[in-house]
Amino acid sequence: MPTPPAFNNGNKITAVRLGRIVRALGHKVTFEPRYTGAPCDMLIALHARRSARSVRAYHERYPNNPLVLILTGTDIYHDIKIDARAQPSLELATRLVVLQQQALEELPKRLHSKTRIIYQSAEPYAPQPPNPERTFRVCVIGHLRKEKDPLCTPWALRFLPPTSKIEVLHIGKVLDKKLGVEARQVAARNPRYRLAGELPYWMTRRVLAHSHLLVISSHMEGSSNVLSEALASSVPVIASKIPGLIGTLGKDYPGYFRVGDTADLARLLHRAETDKIFYHTLKRRCARVAPLVQPRREINSWKLLLRELEKWSTTHAAHERGAS
Repeated sequence: MPTPPAFNNGNKITAVRLGRIVRALGHKVTFEPRYTGAPCDMLIALHARRSARSVRAYHERYPNNPLVLILTGTDIYHDIKIDARAQPSLELATRLVVLQQQALEELPKRLHSKTRIIYQSAEPYAPQPPNPERTFRVCVIGHLRKEKDPLCTPWALRFLPPTSKIEVLHIGKVLDKKLGVEARQVAARNPRYRLAGELPYWMTRRVLAHSHLLVISSHMEGSSNVLSEALASSVPVIASKIPGLIGTLGKDYPGYFRVGDTADLARLLHRAETDKIFYHTLKRRCARVAPLVQPRREINSWKLLLRELEKWSTTHAAHERGAS
């Protein structure tokens, strides 16, 4: 499996969680930044383009061993359409894993039979929102980089009336210096917005559980760990209307805003703050899809996939012996 990066991001959280799951299912797991030729019975690779060399090297060394490729948002909505390095990985993989239903529509139909949908899970965390009469706490969780559109929420605050009690806390590492400068400038001018920087995972989960609402403003997502965490914490979500989020929340979820539209986001924020019926509708709709991100569901999905690949490996080996 790929080595998790040094800082917390979606891929790190995915890799660490998956490592725990596979170990719990009775297998030995080794993390490596790239495949270097070590003997192993199966390779699980994350990201078609970044893992392209590892996928090719493993397939050349062990052509009869199963190879699982987990596709990220960058893969699905960008790289596999235009990047010559990413595309061969799809063909070499024994199984492809996508993280939400909509992702399947982006793949060629000939790959559907070897693709499995496995939703990312999150451990439950009891919600503890503050008193809405004092403050309506909104959380943004995501590193500051272009794909996340991190300034969408702070800019939306300009459209709120002076009477609004909305406060936004943004957790995330500054990966784009220009965006970091702009975010700090917004924070200096608008007391409703605070940039906390990167926090430990446990603290981030605690902040989320103490929030009334989570905003996800991304332009592109394969899925979203923070969405899973919000659903597991019973914290409702306002999200940009993109396939990577629709695939979990559903096409008719009432909490979508148009991508990059700060006025539309502000409208939903104000409505969630002031309209109790709308707010509880968001909570109810999130509760409806929360079973998708239960840990036991993800564990069972991987258990079934690994069993399937064990059978594939046995059948494949027998076929090779017969052919020789």
